[in-house]
Amino acid sequence: MNDFDFFIGSWNVVNRRLKTLFADSDDWETFPGTTTCQPIFNGAGNTEEIIFPTLGSRGFTLRLFDTERREWSIYWANSRTGLLFPPVAGTFADGRGDFYGDDTHDGMPIKAHFIWSDITPTSARWEQEFSPDGGQTWESNWVMEFTRA
Repeated sequence: MNDFDFFIGSWNVVNRRLKTLFADSDDWETFPGTTTCQPIFNGAGNTEEIIFPTLGSRGFTLRLFDTERREWSIYWANSRTGLLFPPVAGTFADGRGDFYGDDTHDGMPIKAHFIWSDITPTSARWEQEFSPDGGQTWESNWVMEFTRA
């Protein structure tokens, strides 16, 4: 249940986000961020607030470990909408975390996949990808490269 202990503390973030989804686009925007993650429930959860200074916005993540199912649920909200997005759920295996959930994009149902990888004491990588066809194909649309602050 302490899978996210590596992430506790402060980080600098390089974000790379696809500008247009599901359009066979290769037009990405890059922008900075800083984030701080704090534990709750003795490691069975944590909260994180990320600041995107050049975008004038923030994001908030709540991660909770379901002790019965032995998996994590990850919830995301941003300061632009103030809405809590549907969670993704999953586990870590062999140093990689995979988390899946159902969501919508522009009113269209999609599947979401969060990937945590390349985890070291001073760095980590997060990637988000969406599938418009029930998980048959995936499009990466946001990558965060974390370095310890």
